[in-house]
Amino acid sequence: MRNRLHHFLTLVFGLTVFAACGQPAKGSKDSGKLAASVQELPERTAGAIDTATFGAGCFWCVEAQFASLNGVKSVVSGYSGGKKANPTYSQVSSGRSGHAEVIQVLYDTATISYDELLEAFFLAHDPTQLDRQGNDVGPQYRSIIFAHSKEQYNKSLYYIDKLNAADVYKGKIVTAVEPFKAFYKAEDYHQEYYAKNGQEAYCVYVIKPKMEKFRKVFKEKLKKQ
Repeated sequence: MRNRLHHFLTLVFGLTVFAACGQPAKGSKDSGKLAASVQELPERTAGAIDTATFGAGCFWCVEAQFASLNGVKSVVSGYSGGKKANPTYSQVSSGRSGHAEVIQVLYDTATISYDELLEAFFLAHDPTQLDRQGNDVGPQYRSIIFAHSKEQYNKSLYYIDKLNAADVYKGKIVTAVEPFKAFYKAEDYHQEYYAKNGQEAYCVYVIKPKMEKFRKVFKEKLKKQ
């Protein structure tokens, strides 16, 4: 399944990128007219360094996965999607804050593209699980993409439509795509959690197997050690 998914994603992200750029996703609820909050986004981000924000379950795991990719300059774990400013981990873990656990990625656009980050995102977790990832249950673990530009927003919706149409997963993708509004950095002990706590049970039995699969799939895109 994972090899088939990677093969399909490579075709989708490699061959259809220009069809997605700057266009509303066909067939989505926002076709023909972007929501007011999306209209406020810039068309695209200029500059060599860009930002991406993803929620894909526990940020300890996703942070480690994305940090291993060549071209990724930094990955910060934090919270986004809720109304409360500067939430604590305890508040987010309650499932009532509206925030999701997310990572904010700074990347070199000359080395790795947003399309490739989306490919990594859809392989790093199961986007068909609603408000959970495995045994991590609650809306704080929801699958979500926070777009920093109209280009990111439209690409995300476009690829979701393509993946759903191809029935790549057993179920339909439930990943939400929303305009980015705010990011709140998580407490210091959450940062680089896997790198600093690799011997803990959660890291050994949950994160390590996912990391091994991720590194195998993206072996040609990893940072040199």
